[in-house]
Amino acid sequence: MADGVPKKVRVPHLGGIDVSYRMSRSYSPNKPTLVLVNSFTTSAELYRAQFADKKLTLAMNLLAIELLGHGDTRTKSETFTYWDTAIMNLQVLEALGIKKAFVLGTSQGGWITVRMALLGPEVISGIIPLGTSMDYESERTRKLGCWDGNAEVSPLVEHATSAQAVSSWEPTDMYCNFLIDIGFGKDIDSETRDLWTQLIKKNYQGDDGRKRARQAAINLRERDGLHGRLFDVRCPVLWLHGDQDVVYSVKNAEEEIKMFVNSPDARLMVVVNGHHFLSWTNPEDVNARLVEFVTKFAKGVRPDARAMREAVGMVEM
Repeated sequence: MADGVPKKVRVPHLGGIDVSYRMSRSYSPNKPTLVLVNSFTTSAELYRAQFADKKLTLAMNLLAIELLGHGDTRTKSETFTYWDTAIMNLQVLEALGIKKAFVLGTSQGGWITVRMALLGPEVISGIIPLGTSMDYESERTRKLGCWDGNAEVSPLVEHATSAQAVSSWEPTDMYCNFLIDIGFGKDIDSETRDLWTQLIKKNYQGDDGRKRARQAAINLRERDGLHGRLFDVRCPVLWLHGDQDVVYSVKNAEEEIKMFVNSPDARLMVVVNGHHFLSWTNPEDVNARLVEFVTKFAKGVRPDARAMREAVGMVEM
């Protein structure tokens, strides 16, 4: 990752979690902060293009936090939920002394953004879900053209379930290619395919990796929906969704953005030729929208005026 050195911070939830995070080197309390939450069985590397974008890092601090069961985040508890990750993320902000933040999340990260907004309304200034759904894996979403999450994720749950320790365990090539195909697109370049195959296998090695992959897969397959709770989200919402997303459909996003009835600004923007992992496949589209959104709604900070002008192209770099 071009910017952002991996670090860890310990927070108290679940009896103690060593949370892996990356923060842009140019961190400043005078700039707004954007939390980045990665997708299923990926890591903070998903946001490589955001950390490398000087305009973006001039306009805001980037803080990529790896979910429970993902990246290098570790806890003794073998059981956790998406709500636990949302609590953990808010505790990371507190531990780092960050009083206000925006949150962007890809796929599963999208429903983490909502959970954080619900649990920490005084902290979260706005949310940016990418390629996501606010429902559980329901028949409703399948009728709207979304994937069959139960069928697609169950093979990983079964592969990772064992009554005995499996020291040689790792995700299969079939699983890695499946995730890459649905996330980045089947026509993604071989360099990206090789990179993510290596990253996924490395992160989920051995019995510890098996347990984390299993719990992450169970969380995805069996999560609770958020429809009844969207009424209580009162921060701005910018939902970005690729028109080539094969996991969650634009039709589903069009229905669900309307459920943020108490958000002062809830918008859906469809990205042409965008895939499920938009931050990677369409970084220029995503980064430009991030600067606009965060600059518009940032409160409680005194932004560097020149940095903001540079970020939106008003002065030369």
